Amino acid sequence: MEKLEGPMISNQHNAGAGGWQPAVFKMAELDAELDHIFPSSVLPPSWAKLVVGFVSLVCFARSYDGDFVFDDSEAIVNNKDLRAETPLGDLWHHDFWGSRLSSNTSHKSYRPLTVLTFRINYYLSGGFHPVSFHVVNILLHGGISVLMVDVFSVLFGGLQYTSKGRRLNLAPRSSLLAALLFAVHPVHTECVAGVVGRADLLGALFFLLSFLGYCKAFREHNKEGTHSTFWVLLSILLGALAMLCKEQGITVLGLNAVFDILVIGKLNVLEIVQKVLHKDKSLESIGVLRNGGLLFRMTLLASGGAGVLFVRWRIMGTGPPAFTEVDNPASFAESIFVRAINYNYYYSLNAWLLLCPWWLCFDWSMGCIPLIKSVGDWRVIALAALWICLIGLIRQALCSEDSHRRRILTLGLGFLIIPFLPASNLFFRVGFVVAERVLYLPSAGYCMLLTFGFGTLSKYTKKKKLVAAFVLGILFINTLRCMIRSGDWRSEEQLFRSALSVCPLNAKVHYNVGKNLADKGNQTAAVRYYREAVRLNPKYVHAMNNLGNILKERNELQEAEELLSLAVQIQPDFAAAWMNLGIVQNSLKRFEAAEQSYRTAIKHRRKYPDCYYNLGRLYADLNRHVDALNAWRNATVLKPEHSLAWNNMIILLDNTGNLAQAEAVGREALELIPNDHSLMFSLANVLGKSQKYKESEALFLKAIKAHPNAASYHGNLAVLYHRWGHLDLAKKHYEISLQLDPTASGTKENYGLLRRKLEQMQKKDV
Repeated sequence: MEKLEGPMISNQHNAGAGGWQPAVFKMAELDAELDHIFPSSVLPPSWAKLVVGFVSLVCFARSYDGDFVFDDSEAIVNNKDLRAETPLGDLWHHDFWGSRLSSNTSHKSYRPLTVLTFRINYYLSGGFHPVSFHVVNILLHGGISVLMVDVFSVLFGGLQYTSKGRRLNLAPRSSLLAALLFAVHPVHTECVAGVVGRADLLGALFFLLSFLGYCKAFREHNKEGTHSTFWVLLSILLGALAMLCKEQGITVLGLNAVFDILVIGKLNVLEIVQKVLHKDKSLESIGVLRNGGLLFRMTLLASGGAGVLFVRWRIMGTGPPAFTEVDNPASFAESIFVRAINYNYYYSLNAWLLLCPWWLCFDWSMGCIPLIKSVGDWRVIALAALWICLIGLIRQALCSEDSHRRRILTLGLGFLIIPFLPASNLFFRVGFVVAERVLYLPSAGYCMLLTFGFGTLSKYTKKKKLVAAFVLGILFINTLRCMIRSGDWRSEEQLFRSALSVCPLNAKVHYNVGKNLADKGNQTAAVRYYREAVRLNPKYVHAMNNLGNILKERNELQEAEELLSLAVQIQPDFAAAWMNLGIVQNSLKRFEAAEQSYRTAIKHRRKYPDCYYNLGRLYADLNRHVDALNAWRNATVLKPEHSLAWNNMIILLDNTGNLAQAEAVGREALELIPNDHSLMFSLANVLGKSQKYKESEALFLKAIKAHPNAASYHGNLAVLYHRWGHLDLAKKHYEISLQLDPTASGTKENYGLLRRKLEQMQKKDV
C-alpha cells in the first residue's frame, strides 16, 4: 500500500472524515480480509470485469431461445408502436403497452426509450423473433454487471485520482465480490429472461452511468470542494434518460446527493448529533454546512429532479393510473393500521427474496399474499425481524465511530432503499404486491452490505477458509438457481406451472395455466384451472369470461350464460363478456336479449369489429339482411382485414341473388386481403354463377393452391367445370373432393349426375 502515499495522487476527495491516510488504511484492511477468497491474478480491473461479465452471461444464457411469455405478448407482440406503420412520434404519447397516455385505461407507464429499443429489435430481426430480443437482454445484464465493478469500487473505496485523472480502485476484492453477487442473483431472472424486463435493465444502465458521471465531476480538480458543473448536469440528463426507460431511474439523483454529502462533503452524522444534543455552538462551523459548492450541487440535483418529475406528470395527462383491489389489496384497506402493517410485511418479503431467492414467482397478486388484519397474525414476526435488522444497520451507519464503516453502511442502505422508494406505496399506490423486477437496482445495495458483512466476518474469525467456502458456495448455488429459473421463463407453460407451488392461492396463476392449456386445445384441463381461479377469486371476471367461452363451445350453454351474466354484473363495462353473453343467448334462440348484449358491448367499446360481426350473424339468422350487411360493413370499416365479415357479406349477397353487388364486395375484399383463400373461394362461386368461368376457374385454382385439402374447394370447382362442359376435369375434382370428405352428400349427388351423363354420352358414341 506504500505506493498510495506517493506524490502523484490527488487526495482532495477521500472517504474518511479526518485525513485520507487512515481512510485508505481502513479500506485496505477490509479488502485484505477477502484475500483468501480471490487470488491476486483476478484482481486487475480487466480480469475482474472479464470474470464478472462471463459469469453473468452463463447465468442467463439458457433463456436466449425462449418464447415471448406473460407480459411480452401485450408489450411487444400486440404493441402497434413496434411496427413500421406507426409514426415514431406516437411513442412519446403512448404508454409502455401502446395505449394513449390520455386514456383512462392507461397504466401511465411512460417508457418511450425502452419501446424504441423494442422497435429497433423488431426492425433488425425482421419481425417478432424472440431470440434477438432475449440476446439483447442477456447482453445488457452482462454490461450492467461489468459496470457494477466500477460502481462498487467507488462505493467501497471512495474517490481517489492520480494526477493524470485516473481513478484508483482501492477495494478490488470487495468490488469484485459484490459485482459477482449482483451478477448471479436469481431475483434478476424476471428482468433478464422476460423481454419486458428490458425496462429495468435500461433504467439500471443509465442509473449507473449517471452515478459514475457524477463521480467524474470531481476528477482533475486539485482544489478541495471544486467540481465540474458539466458532469453534474450530464448526470442529471442521464438520470432523466433512466426515467424514460423505467420510472425508478430518477432516484439516481437522490443517491448522487447522498454520495456527495457523505463522500465528497465528508459529513459526520454522529458528530452533528452529538453537537446538537450538547448544544455545541461550534455546530455552525461544520464545513459541510458552509460548503458553497455542495449547496450548489444539491440545488442543481433538486431543481433538475423536480423539473423532470414535473414534465413527467404533465405527460401523464389524466393523473395517476387506476388500479383495482386485486392488484394491490393492502392499498384499498380502510384502516391505516392494516395498510401500514401489510406494506411493512411486503418490505420483509422483498428482503427475503434478496436473502433467499429460492421461491420466485412471475406474479404475486390476487390472493397470493393474504392480508394481515391483526397483530395476532404470526407473519408479524417477519416485519419485526426486518426492522430489527434495519435499525441495527442504521444505528451502525449513523453512530459507529469507524468512519469507513459509517460510509459503507450508509451508501449500502442508500443503494438498497432509494431505488426501491417508487415501489414502496409511500408516495402513491402501485399496481402490484411484490414484484421481483423492482429489486434489480436495490439488490446492488444488498450485495454491498453482504460483501461488507463477509469482510467483517473474516476479520473476526480464524476459520477464513470456511468463510471462503461459504461465499463461493453462495455464488455457485445462485448461479445454478439462475440457470434453473431461466429455464422456467423459456415458455409460458413452464413459467405458469412453476408458480403453482409458490403461490397456490393466486387466482391469476391458475387462470394463466388454464389459458395456456386452452390455447393448446386441452379444454378439459383448462376448465379445471379456470374453475379454481374463480373459486379463489369469485370476482375474477376474466376467468369467468374464458370459462364461459369454453362451456359455450362445449354446448353447456346454461352454465355459460350464468357465468357471463355474473361477469357483466360484477364489471358492467366488460365489453368482451357482453359480446360472449350475446353469442350464448343467440345459441339459446334468445334473440332480443342477444341483440341487447351486443349493443351494450358496442356501447362500452365503440371500435369493436368482432362484436359487429357477431351482431351481423344474429341479423342474418333473423333474415334482417340489410341490418346484417350494415353490421358486417361496420366490422370491415373498423378492421379492414376482417376476413369473416367480408366473406359473410359476399355469401349473403350471393344467396339473395345480388350477384353484381356480391362480386363488387368480393373484389373490394381481395384488394385489401389478396392472399385470403376463403375470399377467393367465395368470389369464385359468384363469378361461376355469373358465367365468368375463366376468371372463376383462376380463383378456384389459386384458393386450392393455398389450401389444397379443402374438400369444398375441389367440389365447387368440379361444379364449375360441370356447368362449363369440362366434364373430365369435373370428374377429377369430384373424386378428389370425395377422397378428402367422403360424407359430402351434395358432392356425391353431383358426382352421380356427372357419371350418369358420361355414361349416356358413351352410349351415344357407341
